[in-house]
Amino acid sequence: MFELDSATLSRMLTSLTLLFHAIFATIGVGVPVMVSIAEFIGIKKKDPHYTLLARRWTRGYTITVAVGVVTGTAIGLQLSLLWPSFMQLAGNIIALPLFMETFAFFFEAIFLGAYLYTWDRFKNPIYHWLLSIPVVIGGTMSAFFITTVNAFMNTPQGFKLEDGNVTSINPLQAMFNPATPTKVFHVISSSYLTAAAVLAAIAAFFILMKKGSQYHKKALKLTVIATFIFAIMTAIAGDLSAKFLAEHQPEKLAAGEWHFETEDKADLIVFGTLNEDNEVENAIRIPNALSFLAHGDFNAEVTGLEETPEDERPPLWIHYMFDLMVSIGFFTLGISLLYIVFWKVKKWNEHHPLLLWGIAAGGPLSMLAIEFGWVFAEVGRQPWILRGFMTVFEGSTTSPHVDWMFILFVALYAVLAVGCIVVLRKMFKNNPAELELEHRYPQVAATKEDD
Repeated sequence: MFELDSATLSRMLTSLTLLFHAIFATIGVGVPVMVSIAEFIGIKKKDPHYTLLARRWTRGYTITVAVGVVTGTAIGLQLSLLWPSFMQLAGNIIALPLFMETFAFFFEAIFLGAYLYTWDRFKNPIYHWLLSIPVVIGGTMSAFFITTVNAFMNTPQGFKLEDGNVTSINPLQAMFNPATPTKVFHVISSSYLTAAAVLAAIAAFFILMKKGSQYHKKALKLTVIATFIFAIMTAIAGDLSAKFLAEHQPEKLAAGEWHFETEDKADLIVFGTLNEDNEVENAIRIPNALSFLAHGDFNAEVTGLEETPEDERPPLWIHYMFDLMVSIGFFTLGISLLYIVFWKVKKWNEHHPLLLWGIAAGGPLSMLAIEFGWVFAEVGRQPWILRGFMTVFEGSTTSPHVDWMFILFVALYAVLAVGCIVVLRKMFKNNPAELELEHRYPQVAATKEDD
């Protein structure tokens, strides 16, 4: 009977936890930004539709935050249980950002509570809006601190390793390692993008189901414009990330792009397959594009995978993760731009069903892009858990009971997923936006959309 070793099971369980947590972490970083924007517009325009958007998005956000706390705690627990050798080596080095991430969460939670329970308590509503700013800062800083830990695993610095002992620890240098700027920029911009795309998908779906109102049309306009802006930011972050990989992790870029031989004027390979001799077939080749992506020069030399020892090469299937992530990113950018063009050209209908279906698809696709991106980032670092210092198998536990832990966590995540869906459905199904608008703002419930 086929059996999995402890290291493989540890990788599987950690992957499951990270992929599940990524859903709620992404929402936790991005939705507060959309809430703050919506309330600010509502105040400036004196438009209760936008204020109601902020109210309802905040309610849903609190449920996802609760689930994110559980999954985030699971990650911390698993670091100690599944990766004891790694934590023994790196624990003291990364303790500062791990602590600061917890501090950022509590900072966010305190102001989120104040924000939730002070609606309509201020004569000037701008004071209530100001409470959303610390929530945005807390969510974003939480992402910043935890991403610096991941960046450290890719480009470790800020310590010396002498005879197996860690000395000369500099926590700030470890935090602000070469990978930090591009990773943080990419994680935060893609979180903002995905949150906006998910909210846009919800609004588009309601309009398609003939349940849409002026409230949903305004929600669609706001979220799609935000999606477009954040998609541009994410594209810039992705470009900078590729250039970082070319300089600091050339083996990850080479494996992700199936670039086997060092050469100048390197082609960018999109999708395709590999035969038994690792020759690329059925792919789309964009001449010289990889050289430009890696170095900003169509004639630049790009390091091939041949220069990395075979036992240190990432698996080649990460190529598909990279292509899917980028393809979805361009789809999201394109569909949001198309909506804006249709909205601006008065003769065209920005609520055309085909366009709305594209926007509706953009929400779940954007979340998938987040997952594909994390798989590319983590698997692309293999075989290292701490690049250049410790492999995954060296860092993992030797306990024979990881299989039971895996089963228990799968059950926990299933309960959390079902519970989250049920609660969100109950929260909004019996309280549609139109009824709430009529109840809270009866004098404007029937107001037409101000184009």
